[in-house]
Amino acid sequence: MSKIEPRLKKHYDGYVRRKLQEEFDFSNPFEVPKVEKIVINVGVGEAAKDQKLLESVLDELGKIAGQKANVNRARHSISNFALREGMPVGASVTLRKNRMWFFLDRLISTAIPRIRDFRGLPTRSFDGRGNYTLGVKEQIIFPEIDYDDVRKIHGMDVSIVTSTDKDDEGFALLRELGFPFRGEVPIQIGATA
Repeated sequence: MSKIEPRLKKHYDGYVRRKLQEEFDFSNPFEVPKVEKIVINVGVGEAAKDQKLLESVLDELGKIAGQKANVNRARHSISNFALREGMPVGASVTLRKNRMWFFLDRLISTAIPRIRDFRGLPTRSFDGRGNYTLGVKEQIIFPEIDYDDVRKIHGMDVSIVTSTDKDDEGFALLRELGFPFRGEVPIQIGATA
């Protein structure tokens, strides 16, 4: 039994690496930027009062990511927010290797096109170190989520961590992977020209 290689990883290995190496004139193939990990984070402030809400968020995040989500707990007590150290405040999951590539492919080809009134992803969401964070307003854009089972609509942050420390290289990497940025013509995965 052989493992299935993700479609987007094949596209990266076969086309994107070569294109980025030519575009930025890298002499060493290890200089070419790559996606290292994806972190999905959901903040649930009401989790301390409503345990079932936290469980539903963990379940939905597990379905979206394809692996079990972790509970994020408060590190400090803040009396103004009625928050004590150790209380659950959210959930997160970190994806690497094949799961990361499968999630990225589903995000680009299935979830993002389902966003209402979508006009492209903002290019200003880079952090100055080549990493990109995308805010999703509703978890129901993912096909794994059944609308009838949703306890509460919530958003999430999807952070794509790259191996480069320059925003222009990170932008070029994500553009070539097929991210539909504002003002850019979407690239078809598998296109060679």
